[in-house]
This record gives sequence, C-alpha cells and structure tokens, in this order.
Amino acid sequence: MRILLIEDEPETAAFLQKALKESGHVAEHAGDGETGLSFARTQSYDVLIVDRMLPKRDGLSVIETLREDEIRTPVLILSALGEVDDRVKGLRAGGDDYLTKPFAISELLARIEALARRSAPEEAVTKYVVADLVLDRLSHTVTRSGEPITLQPREYRLLEYLMKHAGQVVTRTMLLENVWDYHFDPQTNVIDVHISRLRSKIDKNFDPALLQTVRGAGYTIRDAGS
Repeated sequence: MRILLIEDEPETAAFLQKALKESGHVAEHAGDGETGLSFARTQSYDVLIVDRMLPKRDGLSVIETLREDEIRTPVLILSALGEVDDRVKGLRAGGDDYLTKPFAISELLARIEALARRSAPEEAVTKYVVADLVLDRLSHTVTRSGEPITLQPREYRLLEYLMKHAGQVVTRTMLLENVWDYHFDPQTNVIDVHISRLRSKIDKNFDPALLQTVRGAGYTIRDAGS
C-alpha cells in the first residue's frame, strides 16, 4: 500500500516509516499539516495516517478540508488525546479510525490493513471456512466436522469477526470496537469470558484447536495445518 504519514515528531515519524516499509508498504512523510494537506490533495494514497497535533495546520483541520474537497482516502488518526469526546471529534471531522498514543505497532498495521480492505470494493462473502469449521452467513449457522454448533448472538458475532480475519492477530481493542461497539476500557474481562465460552464450543471436542491466544497481542483463529 502507498501510505502518507503526517507526523511532526521526527523520531516517531522515522520509527513509523521504518515499520511500514518493513511491512511492505510505501510510506511517504509530511512534517506539518500544510505539507500533508498538499500531498494528500495532489497525490494518490491508499491510507493516510494523521497526527492530531500538527504545526501550521492541525490534523482535524487537514481531514475536514480533504473531506470538503471530496477526497475520501481512509484516514487513521493518531493522538495522545484518548478521551471519548476527543475520539468523537476526530471521527466527526472525517476520520475513519482513531488510535491513541502510545500504541503497539502490530495494532497500527492491523488497523491500516482493515481500513484498506474496508475502502476496497469486495464481493459479498456468504461463508467463512477455517479447516473444518464453517460459518454460513446466509443460514446463520456454524458447524465443525459437519456437526452443528449452537452459539449465542454475541458468540456468533465474535466468531464471525475472528473468521473474517482468519490468520491475523486481532487485538482486544479491535474486538471491543467491532463486536461490542465499545471505544474504551480495553481491560474489561468481557472478552476473556466470551473467548472462553467460544473456545469450549468450537474446540473442546475437536482436534486441532483453532482459536489461539497470542500472548500480549490478542487472538487469532487459524488452520494449524496451513
């Protein structure tokens, strides 16, 4: 992907550019809001990463101006301001996602990839398959090795999100925002409870286990044989 990073802190910008390039992306950098706005207006990018506090023109102003110009490139806002009101202002200004500093680079990369997928046209997916686990979105059913598995609505949504991102590490914050619609309190144990229940239903009597905990990062569902 071609990414524009609008960040005024040189050390942060250098670190992020290095991480993005190592992940296979082309990362260009603008050190202030005016330069970033000019780049975003005149060049094509898959995703914009915009720091909120910028010299010459603040990040929210940059995003608002781009949206007024009908430029719909997905925007991930970076900010040390993490209160709910701050996030709401960022999203209302036209941001597509909001990540609070400090953050894990793995989550930044996952959110960038999610934004790119969200903006790209895709065919409607009616079924997710991981090994012998099948989630049919049309019939709203789940089976493993052909055996039906009964899930509660929230468990179904959790499994659907995990299978949609099969093979990828999904963070707790991503689950709270996409399965529970929470944008705060990533320390709540509601995820642990539901992951435990889901694991007991899809893995307990089957082999191999598909739902894995990635220590310090989140969860993933994958075919152990792939």
